[in-house]
Amino acid sequence: MRLVIAGLLVAAAIIIGVVVNVNEPGILFAAAAPLFGDWQPHVGPGTPVAVLIAFLVVAKGPELARHRFALPIAYAASVAFTLSLAMIDGWSRFVTRLTTEDEYLHEVPGVTDIPAMLGTFAQRIPDFQPDSWTTHVSGHPPGALLTFVALDRIGLGGGAAASLFCVLVGSLAVVAIPSALKNNTVLPFLVLFPGAVWVGASADGLFMGVAAVGVYLLTRWPVLGGVVLGWCLFLSYGLVLLAPLALVAIGKDLRRIGWAVAGALTVVAAFAISGFWWLDGYELVKLRYYQGIGDTRPYWYWVWANLAALALVIGPAGIQGLRRDKWVIGAGIAILAADLSGLSKAETERIWLPFAVWLLAGTAKLDHHRRWLTAQAVTALAVNHLVLTNW
Repeated sequence: MRLVIAGLLVAAAIIIGVVVNVNEPGILFAAAAPLFGDWQPHVGPGTPVAVLIAFLVVAKGPELARHRFALPIAYAASVAFTLSLAMIDGWSRFVTRLTTEDEYLHEVPGVTDIPAMLGTFAQRIPDFQPDSWTTHVSGHPPGALLTFVALDRIGLGGGAAASLFCVLVGSLAVVAIPSALKNNTVLPFLVLFPGAVWVGASADGLFMGVAAVGVYLLTRWPVLGGVVLGWCLFLSYGLVLLAPLALVAIGKDLRRIGWAVAGALTVVAAFAISGFWWLDGYELVKLRYYQGIGDTRPYWYWVWANLAALALVIGPAGIQGLRRDKWVIGAGIAILAADLSGLSKAETERIWLPFAVWLLAGTAKLDHHRRWLTAQAVTALAVNHLVLTNW
């Protein structure tokens, strides 16, 4: 029944999206609504590779989960599948995803004094100023920009390195999540995660990997996990919603919670001392959001169409696996809060990656794994071949 409901939701979002785009073009700002991209069936050099990898994971995935080196094999398979999906659109598109005038790399050359940048970061968030940040830099705390500045400083500047870095870090979720769950059964489902379409390459794929590692670390070393999740707060404002997942990971031990909070606060304090206060940035980013297309995109459509996009991200197995699992509930609370906030109107197929990937925790309890893995692979391949996504 849940698959039927999800299918009807996706169909309704597509049909109504087409109708709205025909009658009120420019309102949704998503030609392939509920996904951000264009309806453009295509194939590319990555097509045969992606199909081959998907076939191998479907055939050998359940065995992979029991292999002695299951985690490194799954990580390599995830990187390969994500890159092959990206190559359906071609190498040139892959390496320019993060170099447009709206993206992070556009601002990297101008960051010559990091302390000064941090001290003035918040005041440059609002639009319509001579020195306003580009769309993506203004919409995130400075940690996101600093990540790409750091890559540039160590000699890994440019779009190719940035895009590859997002894939390599994003795929860490495939290792971190089963480690947190203490269950490798989910491994092949994570490898064929349809959300991989947007991991290669978007900064949100990078955020997904860092967040998953942070949540895992909470289960073992609360202070270190707190530091990593504290850093997540400065990658994306929305990652404050990792709190429900963090509570699931750390349990009810007040001492462990205290250590985790202390770890996170060290990061918050470091940024505050450097001149950036998170709450100031958050208030200004809400202003910036409604200065742009966030004010035009209709809430009435996206508040439910976002969930249709989510269904495509987690795939049929993810939908079927939704159950009363503590990890799924934690991720669901985060997604519901983000959706109702009105600050997540469209593009949630990438923005919600750090939460959506945890919804696959429920796939561990599915029967007929190869059947469900096939459904996951078909979903990822269909989306990537039918829609020319922006990421």
